[in-house]
Formats: sequence, structure tokens, C-alpha cells
Amino acid sequence: MTSASTASAPIGLVLIDTVNEIFSEEGKGYPGFKAEFERIGTLGNLRRLLAGFRDNGCPAFFSPMSYTDEEYTNWRHKSGIHHMMFDNRMFEAGSWGAEFHPDLTPGPNDVTIAPHKNLDVFATTDLDIQLKRRGVEHVVVAGMIGTMCVESTARSAMERGYRVTLVPDATAPDGGPDSYEQMLRRYALIAHEVLTTDELLATRPFRSR
Repeated sequence: MTSASTASAPIGLVLIDTVNEIFSEEGKGYPGFKAEFERIGTLGNLRRLLAGFRDNGCPAFFSPMSYTDEEYTNWRHKSGIHHMMFDNRMFEAGSWGAEFHPDLTPGPNDVTIAPHKNLDVFATTDLDIQLKRRGVEHVVVAGMIGTMCVESTARSAMERGYRVTLVPDATAPDGGPDSYEQMLRRYALIAHEVLTTDELLATRPFRSR
């Protein structure tokens, strides 16, 4: 992991796809990540990460994914991941699966972003303007999937001039330990810092409390 001692710019937490479909045992996506969640401690780390931001008055931005019947039927040029999701009707708008997991649900002072439709949350949502409205210049990106939406959104944030921190124990890859190690190597090239949950919560402003 790379290290950092301070958060020098206004900081916000971007949580991607913290929904039942992925994080609840009955979710359609959960079985594919169960082993890595347990090995990494993903859900517990996400809880602690979110609590750290809330306790310090730093904004959290929740980015869900959902699709309507019309989108399932009429989406043109489906990518491989869209085929997988659409064939299984994952993230169906209005369904239990598309709702936030009870432990990772927006609170009164959090921001819920419009549902994203592709891997990069910036591409099809109001994330950029919501960050700018609150003066956020440093984004911590976590949630799922570490090798898809988290990585794509972090790349886009870096390209847009945000300072980017990635938290690899608050996500998981689409694969096992080998995929996780490859993800870490890419993260080190994309992000300004790659920190564990403990390392991040030991930096300012979190350590000042």
C-alpha cells in the first residue's frame, strides 16, 4: 500500500453499488463475491469507512445501479457485463435487489446519486456536479466491483483532476486472490494513494477525533 499522512483537500466518500443484489446473501450477485468478501472483510470495512466519514462530518455519496424494463428490452450495443446483468435481470429498478443494503444505506446528511448505467459512475450520473457543489476535491472510492465500477470511476476522477484514494479492503474483485493482487497493481498506477481502511482512518481529518 502507498501511504498518506493527511487529507489536504476537501474529502468525500463515493460508495458504489452498496445494494442488496451484491451485499445481501439472497442477492443475485452475492455468491460470486462471498469468498472474497469473507477473506478481505469487505462489508465490515465499508461499515467502518462510512462511520468514519459521518463521524467527522465528511460527505458520503451513494451511487446505486438500476435498470428499467425498457432498458432491459431496448438497450443497444450491450457490453459483456450488460449481457450478464440483463440476462439475470440484476439491479431491477424498484426491486429489493436494487435497494441499499441495510448497513450501507444513505443517511440524512448523505447524498444519493442518480442510478448509474455503465461502469464509470461519472459517465451517466450527477456525481461530478454533486461533488463540486460541496467543494469536494479528494474522493475516496469504495464499494463494488473493485475491478469494474470502482476502478473505472477512480480512473475518471483522476482524469477530471480529483485527488483519488482507493481502499482495496473496502471492495472486492471479480475473481479470487490473484485478481485482487492484479487489482492492487493497477490501483497503484491510477490513484494518488492506496490505503487500507485502517490506514485511511488514521489520517487527518479522521485521526483528529
